[in-house]
Amino acid sequence: MTPGFWRRRRVFITGHTGFKGGWLTLWLSELGAEVYGYALEPPTTPNLFTVAHLSECLSGDVRGDVRDLQALGRAMLDVEPEIVLHLAAQPLVRAGYADPVATYAINVMGTVHLLEAVRLCPSVRAAIVVTTDKCYDNREWVWPYRENDPLGGHDPYSSSKAAAELVTQAYRSAFLADSGVQIASVRAGNVIGGGDWARDRLIPDVLRALDAGEAVRLRSPQAIRPWQHVLEPLAGYLSLAERLHAQEREMATAWNFGPDPGDAWTVEQVVHRLCECTQGHWQIDPDPGPRESVRLDLDSTQARIRLGWRPRWNLAQALERTLAWHRAWRAGADMQVVSRDQIRDYQAILS
Repeated sequence: MTPGFWRRRRVFITGHTGFKGGWLTLWLSELGAEVYGYALEPPTTPNLFTVAHLSECLSGDVRGDVRDLQALGRAMLDVEPEIVLHLAAQPLVRAGYADPVATYAINVMGTVHLLEAVRLCPSVRAAIVVTTDKCYDNREWVWPYRENDPLGGHDPYSSSKAAAELVTQAYRSAFLADSGVQIASVRAGNVIGGGDWARDRLIPDVLRALDAGEAVRLRSPQAIRPWQHVLEPLAGYLSLAERLHAQEREMATAWNFGPDPGDAWTVEQVVHRLCECTQGHWQIDPDPGPRESVRLDLDSTQARIRLGWRPRWNLAQALERTLAWHRAWRAGADMQVVSRDQIRDYQAILS
């Protein structure tokens, strides 16, 4: 990643009021970019956007729905961005079971609308569509998934993200590849970090239980996920965006950004580490809920070789920084300062 590249660069982000989009907004602001956001209101109370005062980091902040093609298109044309980062989504497996229609509308048609807006915006040179590690046809095998493995999904959320990948492929080949717009899709692991208060997501659920002095309830303690700090894949996205902006057409493809193999821990291992640091305890939830994948891991060889990207914080370090952020918030610290300090610590490793 080249920090100087981003100075005064006009960047359009969907989903900037969410957890991952909030960290990306703050990092781009730290790099000196002109950041313009398009999103719904923050999805939880509290939320990263509010507690870290992220409105201060934006050159433009529009409340809008990616299901509204006209509003999205107008917002993008008004900004005239060079780079577009699409993070707006319905991001939860269990919410997908509860409302599959909205999940498909947001994740599939929202992606269609984003790419149509890109197609009709002459200023755009590069775009990245963020999907998920769950877009693969999960066979529950021991091998990590590569970008050329089959897409699929056994639940609405996962399959909607696989469909978003297919939409991205189609727009790239049918419209964008020959128009000077390079577009890629990115698939990260299970991201963690300070400022995530989503329901039915492991780390937020654990921290809520610990704050309340309650036992952490685990649905699938032996489930394995590719855990990583949120800054890890974001570093990959920014590096990739630079290469796309330079019109390196061979980079316009799908990319995995996952942790090192040793950081594919079980849910039980993650919670045990957090409970060790907080004197908490956990128990099995008698209601396992709807079906979720048991094992999932990513092969990021392509990103390592072609982008020079690799994880910098192992999972133990990622958990330490997540817990430190949460404790600072509970102590009433300035969370924009705390968050920027963590970004600078991470960025120092990159240089």
